[in-house]
Amino acid sequence: MANPGGVLIAGRNGQVALELARAFAARAQPFLALGRSELDLADSATVEKTVVALRPAIVVNAAAYTAVDMAEDQPELATAINAIGAGCLARSAYRVGAPIIHISTDYVFDGSKPAPYVETDATSPLGIYGASKLEGERLVADANSRHVILRTAWVFSPHGHNFVKTMLRLGREREEIGVVADQKGAPTSAADLADAVVALTDKILGAPDRSDQYGIFHAVNSGATTWYGFASAIMSGARRRGSKTAHINAIATADFPTRARRPANSILDASKLLSVHGIVLPAWEEALEHCLDDLIIQPN
Repeated sequence: MANPGGVLIAGRNGQVALELARAFAARAQPFLALGRSELDLADSATVEKTVVALRPAIVVNAAAYTAVDMAEDQPELATAINAIGAGCLARSAYRVGAPIIHISTDYVFDGSKPAPYVETDATSPLGIYGASKLEGERLVADANSRHVILRTAWVFSPHGHNFVKTMLRLGREREEIGVVADQKGAPTSAADLADAVVALTDKILGAPDRSDQYGIFHAVNSGATTWYGFASAIMSGARRRGSKTAHINAIATADFPTRARRPANSILDASKLLSVHGIVLPAWEEALEHCLDDLIIQPN
Protein backbone atom coordinates (compact mmCIF):
# COMPACT_ATOMS: atom_id res chain seq x y z
CA MET A 1 0.00 0.00 0.00
CA ALA A 2 3.03 2.29 -0.36
CA ASN A 3 2.20 5.67 -1.88
CA PRO A 4 5.35 7.83 -1.72
CA GLY A 5 5.05 10.86 -3.94
CA GLY A 6 1.43 10.19 -4.87
CA VAL A 7 -1.98 11.55 -3.92
CA LEU A 8 -3.72 10.14 -0.88
CA ILE A 9 -7.51 10.44 -1.03
CA ALA A 10 -9.34 10.07 2.27
CA GLY A 11 -12.62 8.50 1.19
CA ARG A 12 -13.31 5.91 -1.46
CA ASN A 13 -17.04 5.35 -1.99
CA GLY A 14 -18.52 8.82 -1.68
CA GLN A 15 -19.60 10.91 -4.65
CA VAL A 16 -16.54 13.15 -4.69
CA ALA A 17 -14.07 10.37 -3.84
CA LEU A 18 -15.32 8.21 -6.73
CA GLU A 19 -14.99 11.11 -9.15
CA LEU A 20 -11.55 11.96 -7.81
CA ALA A 21 -10.42 8.42 -8.55
CA ARG A 22 -11.75 8.77 -12.10
CA ALA A 23 -10.12 12.14 -12.61
CA PHE A 24 -6.70 11.16 -11.27
CA ALA A 25 -6.73 7.91 -13.23
CA ALA A 26 -7.50 9.82 -16.43
CA ARG A 27 -4.42 11.97 -15.82
CA ALA A 28 -2.25 8.92 -14.98
CA GLN A 29 -1.55 10.60 -11.62
CA PRO A 30 -0.53 8.05 -8.96
CA PHE A 31 -3.17 8.01 -6.22
CA LEU A 32 -4.52 5.84 -3.44
CA ALA A 33 -8.11 6.16 -2.21
CA LEU A 34 -8.76 4.72 1.24
CA GLY A 35 -12.19 4.02 2.70
CA ARG A 36 -13.21 4.00 6.33
CA SER A 37 -12.01 0.42 6.90
CA GLU A 38 -8.47 1.54 6.03
CA LEU A 39 -8.49 5.20 7.07
CA ASP A 40 -11.11 5.93 9.72
CA LEU A 41 -11.13 9.63 10.54
CA ALA A 42 -12.84 8.81 13.83
CA ASP A 43 -9.65 6.95 14.86
CA SER A 44 -6.91 9.57 15.06
CA ALA A 45 -4.13 7.15 15.97
CA THR A 46 -4.80 5.06 12.88
CA VAL A 47 -4.97 8.15 10.67
CA GLU A 48 -1.53 9.35 11.72
CA LYS A 49 0.01 5.88 11.45
CA THR A 50 -1.40 5.39 7.93
CA VAL A 51 -0.35 8.77 6.57
CA VAL A 52 3.16 8.51 7.99
CA ALA A 53 3.55 5.02 6.52
CA LEU A 54 2.34 6.11 3.07
CA ARG A 55 4.18 9.47 2.92
CA PRO A 56 2.03 10.95 0.13
CA ALA A 57 3.00 14.10 -1.74
CA ILE A 58 -0.44 15.61 -1.13
CA VAL A 59 -3.60 14.62 0.75
CA VAL A 60 -7.17 15.20 -0.41
CA ASN A 61 -9.85 14.86 2.27
CA ALA A 62 -13.09 13.75 0.62
CA ALA A 63 -14.26 11.79 3.66
CA ALA A 64 -16.98 13.26 5.87
CA TYR A 65 -20.03 12.61 8.00
CA THR A 66 -22.68 14.07 5.68
CA ALA A 67 -25.99 12.93 7.23
CA VAL A 68 -27.20 16.45 8.01
CA ASP A 69 -30.31 15.47 9.96
CA MET A 70 -28.78 12.47 11.73
CA ALA A 71 -25.93 14.69 12.92
CA GLU A 72 -28.39 16.42 15.27
CA ASP A 73 -28.63 13.12 17.16
CA GLN A 74 -25.01 12.04 16.65
CA PRO A 75 -22.99 15.19 17.39
CA GLU A 76 -20.03 13.28 18.84
CA LEU A 77 -19.61 11.13 15.73
CA ALA A 78 -20.06 14.08 13.36
CA THR A 79 -17.45 16.06 15.29
CA ALA A 80 -15.06 13.12 15.50
CA ILE A 81 -15.03 12.70 11.71
CA ASN A 82 -15.61 16.20 10.36
CA ALA A 83 -13.55 18.12 12.89
CA ILE A 84 -11.12 16.10 15.01
CA GLY A 85 -10.41 13.55 12.28
CA ALA A 86 -9.96 16.20 9.61
CA GLY A 87 -7.54 18.07 11.84
CA CYS A 88 -5.58 14.90 12.54
CA LEU A 89 -5.37 14.17 8.81
CA ALA A 90 -4.04 17.68 8.17
CA ARG A 91 -1.54 17.39 11.01
CA SER A 92 -0.36 14.02 9.73
CA ALA A 93 0.05 15.45 6.24
CA TYR A 94 2.11 18.29 7.69
CA ARG A 95 4.30 15.77 9.50
CA VAL A 96 5.32 14.17 6.18
CA GLY A 97 5.62 17.52 4.37
CA ALA A 98 2.38 17.19 2.39
CA PRO A 99 -0.17 19.93 1.67
CA ILE A 100 -3.86 19.09 2.11
CA ILE A 101 -6.97 19.85 0.09
CA HIS A 102 -10.01 19.64 2.36
CA ILE A 103 -13.62 19.58 1.13
CA SER A 104 -16.01 21.70 3.21
CA THR A 105 -19.55 22.99 2.83
CA ASP A 106 -21.98 25.88 2.43
CA TYR A 107 -23.51 24.82 5.76
CA VAL A 108 -20.89 26.88 7.61
CA PHE A 109 -23.15 29.87 6.78
CA ASP A 110 -26.64 30.54 8.14
CA GLY A 111 -28.05 31.62 4.77
CA SER A 112 -29.28 35.02 5.94
CA LYS A 113 -27.09 37.06 3.57
CA PRO A 114 -29.09 38.23 0.53
CA ALA A 115 -26.06 38.13 -1.80
CA PRO A 116 -23.66 35.25 -2.63
CA TYR A 117 -21.24 34.38 0.15
CA VAL A 118 -17.55 35.18 -0.21
CA GLU A 119 -14.79 33.42 1.70
CA THR A 120 -14.36 36.23 4.23
CA ASP A 121 -18.02 36.42 5.26
CA ALA A 122 -18.84 35.63 8.87
CA THR A 123 -19.74 32.00 9.49
CA SER A 124 -22.72 30.95 11.59
CA PRO A 125 -23.82 27.33 11.10
CA LEU A 126 -27.42 26.44 11.85
CA GLY A 127 -26.85 22.86 13.01
CA ILE A 128 -24.42 20.19 14.16
CA TYR A 129 -23.28 19.21 10.67
CA GLY A 130 -22.33 22.76 9.73
CA ALA A 131 -20.71 23.36 13.11
CA SER A 132 -18.63 20.19 12.82
CA LYS A 133 -17.47 21.15 9.32
CA LEU A 134 -16.61 24.68 10.44
CA GLU A 135 -14.56 23.32 13.33
CA GLY A 136 -12.89 21.01 10.82
CA GLU A 137 -11.89 24.01 8.72
CA ARG A 138 -10.31 25.63 11.77
CA LEU A 139 -8.43 22.51 12.84
CA VAL A 140 -7.17 21.83 9.31
CA ALA A 141 -5.91 25.40 8.96
CA ASP A 142 -4.25 25.32 12.38
CA ALA A 143 -2.56 21.97 11.73
CA ASN A 144 -1.17 22.56 8.24
CA SER A 145 -0.31 25.99 6.83
CA ARG A 146 -0.29 24.52 3.31
CA HIS A 147 -4.02 23.91 3.13
CA VAL A 148 -6.70 24.51 0.54
CA ILE A 149 -10.20 24.39 2.00
CA LEU A 150 -12.83 24.04 -0.73
CA ARG A 151 -16.37 24.92 0.28
CA THR A 152 -18.94 23.42 -2.06
CA ALA A 153 -22.70 22.84 -2.10
CA TRP A 154 -25.58 20.76 -3.43
CA VAL A 155 -23.32 18.00 -4.76
CA PHE A 156 -24.77 15.54 -7.27
CA SER A 157 -23.45 12.70 -9.45
CA PRO A 158 -24.51 9.34 -10.88
CA HIS A 159 -23.21 7.74 -7.66
CA GLY A 160 -24.59 7.28 -4.18
CA HIS A 161 -27.48 9.23 -2.69
CA ASN A 162 -28.19 12.73 -3.96
CA PHE A 163 -31.01 15.03 -5.06
CA VAL A 164 -30.85 14.16 -8.76
CA LYS A 165 -31.19 10.43 -8.16
CA THR A 166 -33.95 10.99 -5.60
CA MET A 167 -35.95 13.15 -8.02
CA LEU A 168 -35.58 10.61 -10.83
CA ARG A 169 -36.81 7.84 -8.53
CA LEU A 170 -39.75 9.88 -7.28
CA GLY A 171 -40.55 10.89 -10.84
CA ARG A 172 -41.01 7.22 -11.71
CA GLU A 173 -43.07 6.51 -8.58
CA ARG A 174 -45.34 9.55 -8.23
CA GLU A 175 -47.50 11.92 -10.23
CA GLU A 176 -46.62 15.04 -8.21
CA ILE A 177 -43.72 16.09 -5.97
CA GLY A 178 -43.53 19.10 -3.65
CA VAL A 179 -40.10 20.75 -3.67
CA VAL A 180 -38.88 23.71 -1.62
CA ALA A 181 -38.72 26.93 -3.63
CA ASP A 182 -37.36 29.36 -1.02
CA GLN A 183 -33.87 27.90 -0.62
CA LYS A 184 -31.32 28.82 -3.28
CA GLY A 185 -27.88 27.56 -4.17
CA ALA A 186 -25.61 26.25 -6.90
CA PRO A 187 -26.03 22.56 -7.79
CA THR A 188 -22.49 21.20 -8.10
CA SER A 189 -21.31 18.20 -10.07
CA ALA A 190 -18.97 15.90 -8.16
CA ALA A 191 -17.18 15.31 -11.47
CA ASP A 192 -16.55 19.01 -12.03
CA LEU A 193 -15.44 19.45 -8.42
CA ALA A 194 -13.03 16.52 -8.82
CA ASP A 195 -11.60 18.04 -11.99
CA ALA A 196 -11.02 21.27 -10.05
CA VAL A 197 -9.21 19.34 -7.31
CA VAL A 198 -6.97 17.65 -9.88
CA ALA A 199 -6.12 21.05 -11.39
CA LEU A 200 -5.33 22.39 -7.91
CA THR A 201 -3.17 19.36 -7.18
CA ASP A 202 -1.12 20.01 -10.30
CA LYS A 203 -0.61 23.64 -9.31
CA ILE A 204 0.31 22.86 -5.72
CA LEU A 205 2.72 20.06 -6.55
CA GLY A 206 4.28 22.29 -9.20
CA ALA A 207 4.93 25.11 -6.72
CA PRO A 208 4.37 23.76 -3.19
CA ASP A 209 5.91 26.77 -1.46
CA ARG A 210 3.77 29.42 -3.19
CA SER A 211 1.86 30.67 -0.17
CA ASP A 212 -0.80 32.70 -1.99
CA GLN A 213 -2.38 29.55 -3.44
CA TYR A 214 -3.45 28.30 -0.02
CA GLY A 215 -6.47 29.25 2.08
CA ILE A 216 -10.25 29.00 1.78
CA PHE A 217 -11.93 28.92 -1.63
CA HIS A 218 -15.48 28.41 -2.84
CA ALA A 219 -15.90 25.79 -5.56
CA VAL A 220 -19.36 25.39 -7.08
CA ASN A 221 -20.79 25.11 -10.56
CA SER A 222 -21.61 28.45 -12.20
CA GLY A 223 -25.11 29.86 -11.86
CA ALA A 224 -27.74 29.36 -9.18
CA THR A 225 -31.29 28.17 -8.71
CA THR A 226 -33.71 26.93 -6.05
CA TRP A 227 -34.40 23.31 -5.14
CA TYR A 228 -37.66 23.76 -7.06
CA GLY A 229 -35.79 25.07 -10.10
CA PHE A 230 -33.27 22.24 -9.84
CA ALA A 231 -36.04 19.63 -9.61
CA SER A 232 -37.86 21.16 -12.57
CA ALA A 233 -34.68 21.00 -14.67
CA ILE A 234 -34.16 17.36 -13.67
CA MET A 235 -37.69 16.45 -14.74
CA SER A 236 -37.36 18.35 -17.99
CA GLY A 237 -34.13 16.55 -18.82
CA ALA A 238 -35.59 13.20 -17.86
CA ARG A 239 -38.62 13.74 -20.11
CA ARG A 240 -36.37 14.55 -23.05
CA ARG A 241 -34.66 11.24 -22.47
CA GLY A 242 -37.93 9.30 -22.44
CA SER A 243 -38.14 8.71 -18.70
CA LYS A 244 -41.38 8.93 -16.69
CA THR A 245 -41.55 12.13 -14.66
CA ALA A 246 -43.73 13.85 -12.09
CA HIS A 247 -45.18 17.35 -11.90
CA ILE A 248 -43.16 19.58 -9.54
CA ASN A 249 -45.07 21.79 -7.10
CA ALA A 250 -43.32 24.71 -5.39
CA ILE A 251 -43.59 24.61 -1.59
CA ALA A 252 -42.11 26.62 1.28
CA THR A 253 -39.46 25.43 3.72
CA ALA A 254 -42.11 25.54 6.44
CA ASP A 255 -44.11 22.96 4.48
CA PHE A 256 -41.21 20.50 4.53
CA PRO A 257 -39.80 20.44 8.08
CA THR A 258 -36.47 18.69 8.64
CA ARG A 259 -34.54 17.73 11.76
CA ALA A 260 -31.79 20.24 10.93
CA ARG A 261 -32.35 23.73 9.57
CA ARG A 262 -31.06 24.48 6.07
CA PRO A 263 -29.56 27.80 4.91
CA ALA A 264 -32.04 29.80 2.83
CA ASN A 265 -29.16 31.14 0.74
CA SER A 266 -26.38 28.69 -0.13
CA ILE A 267 -24.99 30.58 -3.11
CA LEU A 268 -21.19 30.70 -2.90
CA ASP A 269 -19.18 33.27 -4.85
CA ALA A 270 -16.38 31.30 -6.56
CA SER A 271 -14.55 34.27 -8.10
CA LYS A 272 -11.53 33.84 -5.78
CA LEU A 273 -10.89 30.36 -7.18
CA LEU A 274 -10.84 31.88 -10.65
CA SER A 275 -8.67 34.87 -9.78
CA VAL A 276 -6.06 32.92 -7.80
CA HIS A 277 -6.03 29.57 -9.61
CA GLY A 278 -7.70 30.27 -12.96
CA ILE A 279 -10.30 27.59 -12.25
CA VAL A 280 -14.01 27.99 -13.01
CA LEU A 281 -16.58 25.21 -12.93
CA PRO A 282 -19.10 24.92 -15.82
CA ALA A 283 -22.73 25.98 -15.57
CA TRP A 284 -24.80 23.67 -13.38
CA GLU A 285 -27.28 23.10 -16.20
CA GLU A 286 -24.50 21.70 -18.41
CA ALA A 287 -23.28 19.49 -15.58
CA LEU A 288 -26.80 18.20 -14.99
CA GLU A 289 -27.11 17.16 -18.65
CA HIS A 290 -23.97 15.03 -18.36
CA CYS A 291 -25.25 13.43 -15.17
CA LEU A 292 -28.64 12.63 -16.70
CA ASP A 293 -26.92 11.08 -19.71
CA ASP A 294 -25.08 8.72 -17.38
CA LEU A 295 -28.13 7.91 -15.29
CA ILE A 296 -30.78 7.52 -17.98
CA ILE A 297 -29.06 6.76 -21.28
CA GLN A 298 -26.40 4.62 -19.65
CA PRO A 299 -27.86 3.63 -16.27
CA ASN A 300 -25.55 2.09 -13.71
